[in-house]
Amino acid sequence: MARSVRAALRARGAATEEQDTVVRVFALAMQTRIATLEDDHHPAWLHPGRSALILLHDVERVDPIVLIIAALHESVDLVLQPPPGQIQKVVGASAWQTLQSIPMPGSERLVERLLLLGPGLALAALAERLDHLRHLHLREDLIDHWADTHVEVAAAWLPFAARVHPTLGKRYAHWFRTFAKRL
Repeated sequence: MARSVRAALRARGAATEEQDTVVRVFALAMQTRIATLEDDHHPAWLHPGRSALILLHDVERVDPIVLIIAALHESVDLVLQPPPGQIQKVVGASAWQTLQSIPMPGSERLVERLLLLGPGLALAALAERLDHLRHLHLREDLIDHWADTHVEVAAAWLPFAARVHPTLGKRYAHWFRTFAKRL
């Protein structure tokens, strides 16, 4: 996955230093997964890289810090997010504070909090959430939350995605239609 992220960055013309930084952050995000998950086929295993790749494939211009935030953010499996101290050591305290400003699914005033995100942070939040949604059907441990997740996407994430970026809006709409068949 690190090679895929680097290749996508290279194809976008990212400088070697930017590539190295994003790949280093991906490695940080993977450390907890490697230590915690026993199965490298678990849907959460490659989540950090997939979140970054969503942005690299679907968004025309994306700042490396947005890729970093998307790779480090964890909205479902909180125990898999690297400890704050490690995040701060690698990317700084401001990146950790930025991560904390992204509302979690199920948050009070979710729509309002999403709308308060700046453009780059909105993209990171949408990519991270979309990756979890795309793999939700593989998460039998979350089956009791499927219907509520679908309702929340309709109320908050789908309209927010459509407002922020047309391609991400289409991807959310596709997930919403497709997942409805599983309910």
